[in-house]
Amino acid sequence: MSDRDVSRVLADAVIEAVIGTPGVAFLRPGLADLLRSSAVLRRGLPSTPAGSAGVQVRRQKDSQDWSVEVYVVLHRGRRALDVTREVRSAVAQAVRRVTGEPAAPGIAVTVTGRV
Repeated sequence: MSDRDVSRVLADAVIEAVIGTPGVAFLRPGLADLLRSSAVLRRGLPSTPAGSAGVQVRRQKDSQDWSVEVYVVLHRGRRALDVTREVRSAVAQAVRRVTGEPAAPGIAVTVTGRV
C-alpha cells in the first residue's frame, strides 16, 4: 500500500477514534465542509460527515514516523487538558493499530472551540 493509501486509512481511523472520545463535540470543519453543509441545508440532502479538515496525517520528512494533527471542538464542562490527553491516547492507539508504528511524539491536539 502506498503512503497516500495508508494516510487515508489512517485518517479515517483517527477520525473515528477522536469522535469516540468523551468530551469531543466534533472535529473543526473546513471551509469546504461549511459550504457543503449550507448547500445541504438549502436542498435538504443527507450530509456526509465532516472531519477531513480536523485531522491531518502525513509522514515526517526527517524520519519515517507519522505526524498527526487534530483540531477539535469540545463540550463545555469538560477540562480541555483531560480531553486532549484522552484524544492523544486514542490517536496513538489508532496509529499503532493501522501502521504498527508508534506516532508519539508526532501527535498534536489543538482545541479550537467549545460548545
